Amino acid sequence: MAMRGLSLLGRVFLRSVGLRTICSSRLTEQAQPRQSFPPSRPLRAARPAPDLNSFAFRTHTCGELCTAHIGQEVRLCGWVQYQRQGVFIVLRDFDGLTQIVIPQEKSTAHLKKILCELTLESVITVTGTVISRPPGQANLEMPTGKIEVQMQHVEILNRCRKLPFETKELVKKSEALRMQHRYLDLRSSQMQYSLRLRSQMVMRMREYLCNLHGFVDVETPTLFKKTPGGAKEFVVPSREPGKFYCLPQSPQQFKQLLMVGGLDRYFQVARCYRDEGSKPDRQPEFTQIDIEMSFVDQARIQKLIEGLIQYSWPEEKGDIETPFPSMTYAEAMDSYGVDKPDTRFGMKIVDVSEVFRNTEISFLRDALSHPCGAVQVISVTDGAEYLKKKDLENLTKLAKVQFNQGLTFVVVQPDGTWKSAIGKFLADMEKSQLCHATNLQQGDVLILTAGDRTIANRALGKLRLECADILESKGVILRDPRIFNFLWIVDFPLFQPKENSTEGFESVHHPFTAPHADDTHLIYTEPGKVRSQHYDLVLNGNEIGGGSIRIHNMELQDYILETILKEDSGLLSHLLEALDSGAPPHGGIALGLDRLIALTVGASSIRDVIAFPKSFKGRDLMSNAPDYVSPEELNPYHIQINWPAEIHEGTTKS
Repeated sequence: MAMRGLSLLGRVFLRSVGLRTICSSRLTEQAQPRQSFPPSRPLRAARPAPDLNSFAFRTHTCGELCTAHIGQEVRLCGWVQYQRQGVFIVLRDFDGLTQIVIPQEKSTAHLKKILCELTLESVITVTGTVISRPPGQANLEMPTGKIEVQMQHVEILNRCRKLPFETKELVKKSEALRMQHRYLDLRSSQMQYSLRLRSQMVMRMREYLCNLHGFVDVETPTLFKKTPGGAKEFVVPSREPGKFYCLPQSPQQFKQLLMVGGLDRYFQVARCYRDEGSKPDRQPEFTQIDIEMSFVDQARIQKLIEGLIQYSWPEEKGDIETPFPSMTYAEAMDSYGVDKPDTRFGMKIVDVSEVFRNTEISFLRDALSHPCGAVQVISVTDGAEYLKKKDLENLTKLAKVQFNQGLTFVVVQPDGTWKSAIGKFLADMEKSQLCHATNLQQGDVLILTAGDRTIANRALGKLRLECADILESKGVILRDPRIFNFLWIVDFPLFQPKENSTEGFESVHHPFTAPHADDTHLIYTEPGKVRSQHYDLVLNGNEIGGGSIRIHNMELQDYILETILKEDSGLLSHLLEALDSGAPPHGGIALGLDRLIALTVGASSIRDVIAFPKSFKGRDLMSNAPDYVSPEELNPYHIQINWPAEIHEGTTKS
């Protein structure tokens, strides 16, 4: 059992290192000549293998020793992972595991006593000689499995207290406990792997952008001012009465100003802040790969990003093909009901309005009598086997509660008979046409809804994902995590009706997005019909990036802010003046680094690829932030707290 446990950990640690072989030698790639932007197949330049032991106590890491080191005296540093019956311990560091043989001679009894009494996770340094494992005891699945170290000396650097949970991989811990003791959770091989892979990908992105294509890494301010539109911003008090900074949602304005300043190509690993409250799998502070270019169009930015991802993509995840496929916003909504479709599985929305154009079924006829009415369906292959009565009831409830849509099901039994509330009302021709339109087969289930086309599509888009969850919970693989489907979504609307308002518009993305060249004339007459030059990058149903060509004309920007969006353009006077000072055409994109890494490593949450994340409610459970500040500390900022009664009573007592 002990050997099997070591094998599993050994495999994970080998994966975390990536380029390491069983011995300490590493493979490097041949240097490639500089290529003009953008290369059809980006090539990584060779770099020397890092010296993992420079400046440290150790001579080697716990993951690099092999038979080539037999006979050498080595010094290792790390944590005690296991202790087995006073015979050996397993020492762990960031790089792997090494088995340390405890001397059994009477003259070294004191060493044995020290190590046998030592708590797991204590930190030690060991000096000894590399020896071959006894015949039959080699562990070939472990990188250091052919050798062990015969201990000669040990120094205890720090004894470990009794921990709130075991750090072993197989011991389940709640996420709250992991976040409360994050410094312990970081010791897990999965966290080590995720953070190291993140570092490697960011480094390759820097190399691709700065070294190959001349981008300039510029740090932009964290203290800024309120920006019209977008998400809510965090407010930071200043010493000037009534005046506050805001933490930027993104460096959007700064990167546009850098283009006006003639920097031409900007890049930043940017920290961004949004006060979005308790949203699932969101963080109040997050990281994005922020990019802006001058004299560029949409197609060239997309090609740049495809090359960037291909260049930085981990080799162990397989090749990704470019160019990425592209789909318009309208196509995505019509076929998938969402603007970030997961294309790893089918179950597309099908418009069957023409099948029921002359139907006698009243609710279908009523829906089609409206100008925007439609009858839409999705087909669940083999749904008759997997979707039980309770599942269909839950789907019906979801559609009603979230979209106010009714559902009708058609279950095709294995013998070909139909089980449906509308089955007996359908003419044979309608049944035949419905089967042809949806490719309906024995054992399939149709989910049908009728009403406003937009609402019906959104409802079916949600139900499509719910059905995928149900089928996968029963063993059907629809969304293989080893498959990475990248997809561009383009031609978004520029504006949308204001939420909770019968009139007025708001930006679909942000007010600096340029209108589609073919729709510019509609800005002044029918702004609701204008498409934008915005583009989103989607990976497996998740938005991992978004960007646009920007407005570089001051008059157009001012018109959109003041006339269409009804925003105070005075808040952006600095940007408008810059646009009126010889601004070049420019555009860019921001990639969500946290979500990209989470999808790459297969993490269930972005919190699993961030070293010190916040909880679902935006709290740091380790340090208990945010925390109270005394009135005396608030005085310089001219702030007084209007305490709710129950909180005031509690803080007064404390």
